[in-house]
Amino acid sequence: MGSSSKEDTASDGDTASGGASPSNDGRLFSEGERVLAYHGPRVYGAKVQKVELRKKEWKYFVHYLGWNKNWDEWVSADRLLKHTEENLVKQKALDKKQGVEKGTKSGRSAQTKTRSSADTKAEKDDTKNNAAKGKKRKNESGNEKDNVSAEKLIKIQIPATLKKQLVDDWEYVTQKDKVVKLPRSPNVDEILSKYLELKTKKDGMITDSVGEILKGIRCYFDKALPVMLLYKKERRQYQEAIVDDVSPSTVYGAEHLLRLFVKLPELFSYVNMEEETWSRMQQTLLDFLKFIQKNQSTFLQSSVYESDKISDSKGKGKDD
Repeated sequence: MGSSSKEDTASDGDTASGGASPSNDGRLFSEGERVLAYHGPRVYGAKVQKVELRKKEWKYFVHYLGWNKNWDEWVSADRLLKHTEENLVKQKALDKKQGVEKGTKSGRSAQTKTRSSADTKAEKDDTKNNAAKGKKRKNESGNEKDNVSAEKLIKIQIPATLKKQLVDDWEYVTQKDKVVKLPRSPNVDEILSKYLELKTKKDGMITDSVGEILKGIRCYFDKALPVMLLYKKERRQYQEAIVDDVSPSTVYGAEHLLRLFVKLPELFSYVNMEEETWSRMQQTLLDFLKFIQKNQSTFLQSSVYESDKISDSKGKGKDD
């Protein structure tokens, strides 16, 4: 497996030494080409399956190697990197900073090294899921049904501009030694309230399910923030900002809330829920992301990042 990976790297490396060089028609990547692709703040091994010119811009349909086809998506060239030794080093550096080795859903780096075996495993998983669908009525425990429902929800489409925000957010904190100035305004609580108010005005009345979903987002955020939504450099700031039972959702803003949506699929995989409820929740989550996207200039601003004063004063390294 390792040898085939090296051969692919060499052939792609001949195409470009670092960045992508355009072809005669302006395409930066070709069908069948192995690439590296940004997804949130991380970079994963991928393969270009289709290339199309849409609204005067080349779009690339990529498959993330070793992952279910549900993750396949159309992306712009700014989300892709040539599969070169230089970019592989960059990928490993990102993986190390993100702690990719923890957990199976967040750790794709090891899978990119064994493309064929990983893809075969993914296909076997698909077969198992299909078999589970046929057996779910006969299975009294309902485990297969729950797994199928969770698999359907696991894909949350984050708008491209918000994905770019996640990458920028990672660069500000880990590369430029900056942190989000706290407290943020609007904070997570206020953003959720604004969305609820908008839905109420638009629909005339708000359903109980939407209100419960928003409460759930707030609860997930408060619980997940100190555990999985902070970079190492932000932990000291958290300890200083969250005191006396203060809820993180009243202090932090859209920057950290957006990170939650990257983690939600992993969190939801442990939840048992009826398929209809999953579908309704997914629709609400996607609508909420579009709401954030429409208000991106208000909720997400580069000016809210400031130098990490503690890191600067004590001269800490990148591991802070």
